[in-house]
Amino acid sequence: MPQQQIACPQCRQPIVANIEQLFDITADPGAKQRLLGGAANVALCQTCGFQGQVPTPIIYHDNDKDLLLSFFPPELAIPVNEQERIVGPLIKKLTDNLPAEKRKGYLLNPQTFFTYESMIERILGEDGVTPEMIKAQKDRVGIIEKLLTANSDDVRKVLVKDNETLFDDQFFGLFGQLGQAAAASGQAETAEQMKALEEFLLRETKFGQEIQASMKEMEAAAESLQALGEGLTREKLLELIIEAPNEAREQALVSMARQGLDYTFFQQLTERIEGEKDAEKRGQLEAMRERLLDYVNEIDKQIEARMKQAQGFLNSLLEQEDIGAATQANLQSFDQHIVQALEAMLHKATEEKDEALLAKLQQVVAVLQQASGPTPDYELIEKLLTAKDDEAMAKTLEENDEKVTDELFKTLSGIVAQSQGQEDKLSPQDKEMFAKMEQIYNAVMKYSMKKNMG
Repeated sequence: MPQQQIACPQCRQPIVANIEQLFDITADPGAKQRLLGGAANVALCQTCGFQGQVPTPIIYHDNDKDLLLSFFPPELAIPVNEQERIVGPLIKKLTDNLPAEKRKGYLLNPQTFFTYESMIERILGEDGVTPEMIKAQKDRVGIIEKLLTANSDDVRKVLVKDNETLFDDQFFGLFGQLGQAAAASGQAETAEQMKALEEFLLRETKFGQEIQASMKEMEAAAESLQALGEGLTREKLLELIIEAPNEAREQALVSMARQGLDYTFFQQLTERIEGEKDAEKRGQLEAMRERLLDYVNEIDKQIEARMKQAQGFLNSLLEQEDIGAATQANLQSFDQHIVQALEAMLHKATEEKDEALLAKLQQVVAVLQQASGPTPDYELIEKLLTAKDDEAMAKTLEENDEKVTDELFKTLSGIVAQSQGQEDKLSPQDKEMFAKMEQIYNAVMKYSMKKNMG
């Protein structure tokens, strides 16, 4: 997002903000989340303290759904002819980025919206999100704001009691996202406030109490699985599930050991049921089998949905003219599901000898490998560790002068500090390593002082 100097919407003093007008998700899949998540066009004024979204014209484009939308904030009072002057170059830019076969008629007739909310509803509607669902989400945001501004826990308890139906999995999912966003944007005070509020909600809401109970069952399930370690077999997993004190523990065990619940597992369970003489126990085992099948089917559906979403994301990257740049711009969107989908696509392309697809996928892999590689600090430290003596270290530092920074000092001092007062507990190998790190720290300090003195 390019930085621009604009007038603060509140005090009109000049401020610098990242202003984004074109949200072309065909070229930049991450643009949609920036718009819907409220992360775009946000400014902070040091003069009056204003913090919020800056009104600016917006063009939204999704070639897959034939969507070309425009919105001009009414408070800007931009004349129609001026709107056309702004829209024209932006539409030309996104059209030029499309291959000829994807340039469709909708590009000639952008749909104009008079309110920001109606445009967002149109975008979400294409994803199957209804106005009722949007209203429910607004209600969740509204109650979060009220809870944050409430002046006591007594007031919050009344809010919880009056709005109990709002506190569901979607509420806590949204709350978690907002908390992470506050922490990521440097709003430490708000992040701490939300953390404390989350603990309150886990105690005071019915759904929060269910989450806590579920977490305890997950911890207990994890402990029982870890206790078996490498000795975990289908037979022992079956015994664990049969002996589970409640259905929540059953579900926790299934979620953690899904791979073990295969055809052979259910075959063994069926044999156990058929061999049970007690009619009541047999009925309990049959009911448990149905629950386990439901748990497994639900997990598999979730995995399938995530993989489908991940494949769609990767396909949108592969359609870009500059795949490497598109991957770099969307690194924050990569998670384990996208990486798994990438591995599956690589395997399939290799098996089918699809050289064209393989070449595109390798461009994505190259960016990921570069992003996950060692940082400049550790690259230099690794080189210094292989240096034979002080003279070799000094030479290495000269060759990597631009990497001798304050961050390098912090990294080294942190490593050296780990050994302070721990000498008696360190193994001979660790003592040798820390001694070498201290030698490197001294060499870097000496080099830096020599450099600063001229």
